[in-house]
Amino acid sequence: MSVPTVDVHAHAGVPAVDALIEGQPGLARQREIDAATLGRASLAVNLKQIAELGPKLVDLELRLAAMDAARVQVQAVSTVPLPHAWADRELATRIIAVGNEGIAALCAKEPTRLLPIGAVALQHPDLAVGQLVTAVRDLGMRGVQISTSAGPGRELDDPSLTGFWAAAEELGAAVLIHPWGCTLGERLNAYYLFNSVGNPTETALALSRIVFSGLLERHPRLKIWSAHGGGYLASYMVRADHAWAARSDAHTTVEPPSALLRRTFVDSLVYTTEQLRHLVGSMGASQVTLGSDYPFDMGVVDPVDRLEAAGFDQATTDAIRGGNAARLLGPIPTVEPRTHDEAPMTLLSILDRNSTEEDL
Repeated sequence: MSVPTVDVHAHAGVPAVDALIEGQPGLARQREIDAATLGRASLAVNLKQIAELGPKLVDLELRLAAMDAARVQVQAVSTVPLPHAWADRELATRIIAVGNEGIAALCAKEPTRLLPIGAVALQHPDLAVGQLVTAVRDLGMRGVQISTSAGPGRELDDPSLTGFWAAAEELGAAVLIHPWGCTLGERLNAYYLFNSVGNPTETALALSRIVFSGLLERHPRLKIWSAHGGGYLASYMVRADHAWAARSDAHTTVEPPSALLRRTFVDSLVYTTEQLRHLVGSMGASQVTLGSDYPFDMGVVDPVDRLEAAGFDQATTDAIRGGNAARLLGPIPTVEPRTHDEAPMTLLSILDRNSTEEDL
C-alpha cells in the first residue's frame, strides 16, 4: 500500500499556554520587539487576522475539513512557533509541559490523521534534553520544533547544545527548525518584510551555522528539517561552497556545505512550480517533504495540487507526497478510507452547523 499524503508543516494553538504566559514581562517585551520589526501596517493586519485564525488553530473539525479539501491524509502538528526564549527555568518547564501535552491530546483525538510534534526550552539546554526524551518516549511525539537560535547569544551550533543534538540523534527524533521574524529588526518594518524576508533569512543563517560547524558530520544520523524550503540557503548554496573552497576559515568540514545541507530535510512551501523544481534539484528528491503552514496566510491550501503541477516523475512525486515524511518522522499511520456515509465535512458545512447551533 502506498504511503499516505503527509503535510509535515502545520500548526495548532494551545490556549492553556496562552493563558500561562499572558501578563509575563518577557512576553510583553517579545511583543514590543515584534511590533517594532513588523511596523504599524503589518501589525494592524496581523491583529485583524487573529479572530479568523483562532478557530482554525484549535478546532479539530475545521482542521480535518481543510486537510480533506487539500487531499492531505496525515498532518504533523506543531505549536505556533512563537519563541519563549525569555522564560526562566520554572516558567519554561511549565510552558513546554503544558504545550506538549496539549498537542499530544489534540492528535490523540485523530491518531491516524495527526502526528504530534513537541517543543523544548532550548535556552536551558539541560532542560531541553529531558523535555525531548519526555516528548518522544512518554508522549509519543515524532520530534520537536525549535527556533532558529536558542535565544540571544546562543546559536544552534553553540557547544552548550551538544547534549541536545546527541539525544535527538540517539532517539531518532526529528528536529524541525521554524523561524519567527528576524534579528534584522526595524529594517524590516514595512511591507511584511518581517516574514517574507525575515523568516527565510533566519532559516538560512541557522542552517549555515549547523552546516559549517560540522554538527552533521559529528551526528550523521541526525534528522533536521527546516520550514519554507530551507529559507534562502537552498537557493544559493553554491556561494557557501565557494567560501568553503576558497577560504581556510570557512573550510571547517570534510564535505562541502551543499553535501551536508542535502542531509537535511525541507518542506515544499516555495509557492511556484519553477521554484519547487529548483529546490528538488538543489536538495535532492529524497529530502523534500510536503508542507502547507496551515492555517497561516503565508501558507497554501493546495500543497498537493502544486506538487503535482511541478511535473515530476511518479517516484519523485510519491517521495515528496509522503515517502520522505516517513523517513523523517517514522512510520505513518494507515488512513482508513471513508465510507459513503462518512463523507468529509467541508469548511462551509462546519461553519453553517456552528451558526445553526448558535441560533438554537
